[in-house]
Amino acid sequence: MCGIAGYVGPKNAIEIVFDQLKRLEYRGYDSAGIAYLADDHIEVIKKAGKLSNLGDVLLSEQRSAHSAIAHSRWATHGAPTDGNAHPHFDEHEDIAIIHNGIIENYHELREDLLKQGHHFYSQTDTEIAAHVIGDELGKGGNLEDAVRRAVKKLRGAFALVIVSKKEPNKIVAARNASPLVLGIGCGESMLASDIPALLPYTRDVVVMEENTIAVLTEEKIEILDGEGRQLPVQPQHIEWDLASAERGGFEHFMLKEIHEQPKVITQTLSGRIDSKGKVRLDGVFSDHVWAEIDRVNIISCGTAYHAGLMGKHLFEKLLRLPTDVYYSSEFRYGDPVLSPRSLAVFVSQSGETADTLAALKLCKSRRIRTLGIVNVIGSSIARECDRTLFTQAGPEISVASTKAYTAQVLVFALLALHIAQVQETPGVRVDEWVDELLRLSDLAEDALSTEEAVKAICAKVKDTSLAFFLGRGADASLALEGALKLKEIAYIPTQESPAGEMKHGPLALVDESVIAVFGATDASIVDKVISNVREVQARGGTVIGVTTTEDRAMEQVTDLLVRIPKSKFEFLSALLSIIPLQFFAYHMAKLRGCEIDQPRNLAKSVTVE
Repeated sequence: MCGIAGYVGPKNAIEIVFDQLKRLEYRGYDSAGIAYLADDHIEVIKKAGKLSNLGDVLLSEQRSAHSAIAHSRWATHGAPTDGNAHPHFDEHEDIAIIHNGIIENYHELREDLLKQGHHFYSQTDTEIAAHVIGDELGKGGNLEDAVRRAVKKLRGAFALVIVSKKEPNKIVAARNASPLVLGIGCGESMLASDIPALLPYTRDVVVMEENTIAVLTEEKIEILDGEGRQLPVQPQHIEWDLASAERGGFEHFMLKEIHEQPKVITQTLSGRIDSKGKVRLDGVFSDHVWAEIDRVNIISCGTAYHAGLMGKHLFEKLLRLPTDVYYSSEFRYGDPVLSPRSLAVFVSQSGETADTLAALKLCKSRRIRTLGIVNVIGSSIARECDRTLFTQAGPEISVASTKAYTAQVLVFALLALHIAQVQETPGVRVDEWVDELLRLSDLAEDALSTEEAVKAICAKVKDTSLAFFLGRGADASLALEGALKLKEIAYIPTQESPAGEMKHGPLALVDESVIAVFGATDASIVDKVISNVREVQARGGTVIGVTTTEDRAMEQVTDLLVRIPKSKFEFLSALLSIIPLQFFAYHMAKLRGCEIDQPRNLAKSVTVE
């Protein structure tokens, strides 16, 4: 969450870092600010609210600088006000700092600084870090030495970016857990919290490692370890183009990313099915390891957690492999019982989710095998896990995840089939599954044609007060993700559960103002689902069904119906149903006038616990 930008070079740094922040708006924020070197002092301008508020101030007069940093803040310590916005000064305004993450020991540091006579103008932990660095700078040495000494006093997960009026053509950055990416230009250097902000200016980037310091000048970038020793600078060239991080003619990134899912399916499968119809996953564990594993623990948050539930469904149904799914935020506090022969799978679109990273570190400390399923190459989870499978979904910009979910579930399917091949699992026809996977992109393209039908349904139910999302089997897992999407962007309260649980309490909430969205893609249990439909209708609720083109039972009982193409395997049919559920959330939000790509209170990459 939050956006970080920085530039040093011959161009107007103010214009460049403001443009970088605009490209990072998808991360979620509630205030923004900029610091730049002006003659013999640092000028700081910051405003609460949308980035346009800051832009209005910057445009009010001509401003130019060759070094600047900028930040878009998502409030953690202190309300989203002008005063709490970043950047922040130290005691003597010698430095300015921007910061992602949380300084966990900020309170005790603040108390010590108050005793020394320091004055504070915000409620943020960031200002505390600024004062600590300022004090270290006053003890002598250059800015990077001061930062290096200061970060040893800070506890938490953070990315810090600092400028000093004493060294005007230099930016220093420090990384501990929160992501930072450096950009190498011709006679210029830059940084950001995510790659899309750098793409208009360079394709050569360096993903900062944990516990390192970066020094940016016009001439070069240096990277230091915690003791000040130089480390090699190893840039990677970004192949995907800027257009892939822009809307491409769609009104919102979310809509674009829903429509990209057929292509994402092809990308996720690419290179993973050979000419003989076998699943080939490079970089996973050796074949003998799968025979040793006695349990799988899937650890993730939000949408990735729901993808993990689909993984559990496959691992247990196809492989008879016991599988548990944990919320990352609860995993380590539950003192989990971990078998030494178990496998821990960490799922995250960004690869930087703080709760998931914390759970990963716990598993590594207990010597448990770890596997990452992430989208971002070079991310923390990708580097920290023993093995990593990349979803190959391309950049996802909208805060509400869509295509990443589909890709994550597909990776679980590929992994299950790979294990089935290795173990020669009885009854699993890998060749038939592969055939269906290769058809899935075309089926998803057909599922996109449900948009108009979904729009028509939304127009009829847009004023609902509560939405149930219900299903059985794999459809129950899809119900959770469909409900999350509606909550995230349309701000409609939801109640989601397996359909059979309705009669154990939630049914009390049903009245004429309520809608219930039922997934019914599994023909073997559709009769049970219909019984639950009747329970809702008997109490006045409006029922929306999502079923396959071959089903005839649901059309007899639902008030409104959406049909998706049918796959040979119910699991894949259920996965396809996510497309109309995503459309449903999108068009409900649009009809209700909600912000879609940047919903309130949320951020794309959650780098705080």
